Amino acid sequence: MKNMKKLVALMLVLAMILVGCSSEPAGGNEGTEAGGEQETFVIRAGIGLNDQHPQFKGLEVFKEYVERESDGRIEVQLFHSSQLGDDIQMMEALQLGSQEMTCPSTAPITSIDKRFMAFDLPFLFPTPEVADAILDGAIGQELLDGLQDHGLVGLAYWENGYRHLTNSKVAVSTPEDMSGLKIRTMENQVHLDFFRAMGAQPTPMPFGELFTAMQQGVVDGQENPVPTIYLQNFDEVQDYTTLTGHVYSPFVFMMSKIFYDRLPADLQQIVRDGALVARDEQRVINREYTEELTDGLRQKGMTVIELTPEQQQAFQAATSSTVEKFRDEIGAETVDRILAEIERLSN
Repeated sequence: MKNMKKLVALMLVLAMILVGCSSEPAGGNEGTEAGGEQETFVIRAGIGLNDQHPQFKGLEVFKEYVERESDGRIEVQLFHSSQLGDDIQMMEALQLGSQEMTCPSTAPITSIDKRFMAFDLPFLFPTPEVADAILDGAIGQELLDGLQDHGLVGLAYWENGYRHLTNSKVAVSTPEDMSGLKIRTMENQVHLDFFRAMGAQPTPMPFGELFTAMQQGVVDGQENPVPTIYLQNFDEVQDYTTLTGHVYSPFVFMMSKIFYDRLPADLQQIVRDGALVARDEQRVINREYTEELTDGLRQKGMTVIELTPEQQQAFQAATSSTVEKFRDEIGAETVDRILAEIERLSN
């Protein structure tokens, strides 16, 4: 019996030694699966606009770059037309780690970082080139970096573009023409303020409800860049487009920090590089579309009103109080730095 116990004990010791020899050493390969294969990752990227919009074209550029450069270790799945929810819902999903990427305009981001409200100030950027320099420079990067405190990784600014007014009631060429017009806006206090200053009745609602609301007369009009106006077929329920250019609106291409932190360092770099490659291409596409589709709106039967310099100045004068009103809420230092940089770049 004693010999049997010794034999069993010896066998147990041998088994433990064998298991120890076959195990991975501490600190072994991370991001690997059984058999030594590298781990793969799926990125679900969702937007609110349709698959013809330059924003979606940018996602396609990103997908092609990342999948190629990662040798298939990353798969990018694209979702358009609010298939994964609206901008706010998708941002929340990123924070929870239940979605990997989205690309909202700056307006919804103001709910978590009020400094982004600066980009909603009326008539801020005189040209797209000035906007690029601010957004891609130190100020823009500081704001992107701050998103990590909210569970988001800001990767790049893409272009939504200059926002313009449409409506079904009147050919707007002066602020007075906007008196009483019910205009759908985003849920954004800066937008609400300057539309009220122009005499309109701003009405916040989700983008996905907008077409039906205009069709049923719940609102008289809305404001968005030309590609959105054209590609969402707003001409079917709107008669007039006024090229006010009242706000230059960027998109923020962002990723869930929970997901980003899971990626190996080399894949993190590929994602960052892909965001910039796609940014540059998306801006080119958006600017070409804007020029082409402005004529397209006329061909669809809309009346397109281009403002004279004097008319443009009248709109700027009507909204001039908004900057000072929100300066402290946004952050006086941020606003002053942006205004100073714009002045330097414009001279």
